[in-house]
Amino acid sequence: MNKKRVLFVCIHNSARSQMAESYLNALAPDRYEAVSAGLEPGRLNPFVVRAMADDGIDISWNKTKSVHGFLGQSFDHVIAVCDKDAADRCPVVPVTGEKLHWPFDDPSSFKGTDEEKYRFALSVRDSIKAKIIEWIKG
Repeated sequence: MNKKRVLFVCIHNSARSQMAESYLNALAPDRYEAVSAGLEPGRLNPFVVRAMADDGIDISWNKTKSVHGFLGQSFDHVIAVCDKDAADRCPVVPVTGEKLHWPFDDPSSFKGTDEEKYRFALSVRDSIKAKIIEWIKG
């Protein structure tokens, strides 16, 4: 069986797209090959790294990547995971295949104490994981 290639895109590739990539690769490695990228690659969000580790997935060694590095590649699905407020800035990648938008809140934009930021990252993580599971089953 040929694996379907999926590109998750967002603004900085520091949180949501990294989580989506990691969950799809972990939960359906026989069916999908996922990568992620951003329009303006930033730094991995430490609260997201911690939240993913708490679910058994180590992304601490992941690097943020630019969507420009994937231009010209073929993907079956390109999934934007920017929130509704950033939808106008969310990267549009010229590819063949299905384009989807799954809006998730940005853990990097949340203000509060470190504990509040971590709990928010957990909430976003759980939403992304649930969406990936639903999509795999669908």
